[in-house]
Amino acid sequence: MKRLLIVSIAFISLCLFFAGTKRPLHIFMAGDSTMALKPLYKNVWDSIAGDSIKEAFPERGWGQLLPDFFNENVVIEDYAQNGRSSRTFIEQGWWQKIIDNVQKGDYVVIQFGHNDSAEDRPDRYTPPKQYAENLSRFVDEVKAKGGKPIICTSVVRRRFDAKGTFLDSHGEYVELARQVAKHKNVEMIDMYEKSKDLLINMGKDQSASLFLHIEAGENKIFPDGKIDNTHFKENGARIMASLFVEGLKENRIKSLTKELRSQPIVLH
Repeated sequence: MKRLLIVSIAFISLCLFFAGTKRPLHIFMAGDSTMALKPLYKNVWDSIAGDSIKEAFPERGWGQLLPDFFNENVVIEDYAQNGRSSRTFIEQGWWQKIIDNVQKGDYVVIQFGHNDSAEDRPDRYTPPKQYAENLSRFVDEVKAKGGKPIICTSVVRRRFDAKGTFLDSHGEYVELARQVAKHKNVEMIDMYEKSKDLLINMGKDQSASLFLHIEAGENKIFPDGKIDNTHFKENGARIMASLFVEGLKENRIKSLTKELRSQPIVLH
């Protein structure tokens, strides 16, 4: 009887140990530079000091800011990579890294299109048919692992004509992502429409504040300044991440929305 009691106590203790070390819910991010992790600093040569110094790097991907919105029960694994299309993300092994690590109940957020549509860049271009096939493959392989895919349409580039009218720059790739999500019956967050509405409401001039616009002399990494209407400053990336969170709420993805912080933290 005494031995049985000891065994029972040991079993209960073991169960409590594993319950206390339960693996957090994971969100894996598959995408391009608009979603990717960026370095916080880069080394630059300072001619006055005569040495290499650290300078704050102002670019951020929206996936990089997403952890600020969730509590400790959610882990964000951002595998998004600069310059990758759905095709090169597969060819270079990044997709396999995600699939190898996805567990039952995890989410995989998929956002491509910026580089897939670049016909003038054969190193990344993906024909529309292959793009749709790649998204379908992503969905099928995530489901096979017991994961939950979320397809996102591409965030917009900042493009306005001389009259201040917004101009599209993604062509049919946005609609293809929507069609795959509908055909595969998976969650879809229309980041394109959300970011498009945001830029139109802000207008041509004000929307520049979201993107990597650097004045000459403002940052030593870009001594002559920089105008980049694709990539985001920290505030822009955080706003794009908030649009994704808005989409989670609209789609009533409760396993994620219940883990949101009441107020996003600011760590970057």
